Amino acid sequence: MKRRNFIKSSALASTALWVPSFLKGHSTDTLLKTRSGKILIVIQLGGGNDGLNTIVPYRNDLYYKYRPSLGIKQKEVLKVSEQLGFNPEMQALQSLYDQGLLGVINNVGYPNPDRSHFRSMDIWHTASDSTEYLSTGWLGRYLDSDCKGCITPYHALEVDDSLSLAMKGIYNSGFAMGDAKRLRKATDNRFLKAIAQQEHDHDHENIEYLYKTMIDTQHSAEYLYQQSKVYQSKVKYPNTPFGKDLKQISELITADTDTKVYYTSLTGFDTHANQKGKQGRLLKQYAEGMKALVEDLKRNNLLNDTLIMTFSEFGRRVKQNGSGGTDHGTANNLFLIGGNLRKAGFFNNGPDLQKLDKGDLIYQVDFRNIYATILENWLEADAPAVLGKNFTKLNIL
Repeated sequence: MKRRNFIKSSALASTALWVPSFLKGHSTDTLLKTRSGKILIVIQLGGGNDGLNTIVPYRNDLYYKYRPSLGIKQKEVLKVSEQLGFNPEMQALQSLYDQGLLGVINNVGYPNPDRSHFRSMDIWHTASDSTEYLSTGWLGRYLDSDCKGCITPYHALEVDDSLSLAMKGIYNSGFAMGDAKRLRKATDNRFLKAIAQQEHDHDHENIEYLYKTMIDTQHSAEYLYQQSKVYQSKVKYPNTPFGKDLKQISELITADTDTKVYYTSLTGFDTHANQKGKQGRLLKQYAEGMKALVEDLKRNNLLNDTLIMTFSEFGRRVKQNGSGGTDHGTANNLFLIGGNLRKAGFFNNGPDLQKLDKGDLIYQVDFRNIYATILENWLEADAPAVLGKNFTKLNIL
């Protein structure tokens, strides 16, 4: 059995006493490097956020025809162009737009869209075609691409207790950590330390790998815990798990942690019923979190070196359903936030509600064009090698 398959399937490796199966082993002498280069933060809006009620086409009569009660009233929309405006709960995000720090790409999707949460998220995570099934993620393959500093286990860090498929590669994967203090406490175990400090003479490669992974995890946990104490933010974040995740990311970035990619999620956007209030609360939380994160990064002169990408696995149907919500749809908007955007504001026009595909929006921008742009222009990676084919880059970074 190959070492990686052994780690994935081992019951020993998956228990709380040992290390998570997604962690890779690395030499412990690499754990003291400091960050250099640019930072990418990926934010996933889980459940399929309704893009039409996020970026509202408030002058489009068809929008109100399809959504007689769910549509955001024109007088409530936060208007930022002659045709489009923000959901009224997104005042904090509008302020970033007004400062030239936000780019909005409309009608993002992929050919032959899938309306399953799990399948569509897999497609976004792996950057596959809708008929293609991959076991590695686009950021995991970036880690496999000999990127600078990727040898450290936490070069890509997901602020969660489990690792998304997007962060899993063949040889290297990201590191998942919900809380630095809790992770350190879990690994600061006398029994584990005693085992790690012993001399091991095993002929079986898999057993040796388990010990090496355990040792590296202990060092990683200690490193991240120490980094988490370097800078304590004074910026007010939303008092929610999402807000706390953003605060932790900002503190680690400011502490010059050797992490180049951060990943976190805000869930709850599967709004089949009673959407308006539910989505509004989530969008407010997201918008206020982004404003706090940007303020924190600006205070520490880090915003120009940071790019924040926000996506959801799909949008919603154009027509509201009978429960005051919307069902699974297709194309959606995607946000880029940062101090070095080449094109801020709206990258392209809003959706064409006169031309639908069986009641769904038709995508205009393949999400992999955005990935290619980020990989080449921000992470300085070989996008075709990571994505498996050539995708045209966008003039936004």
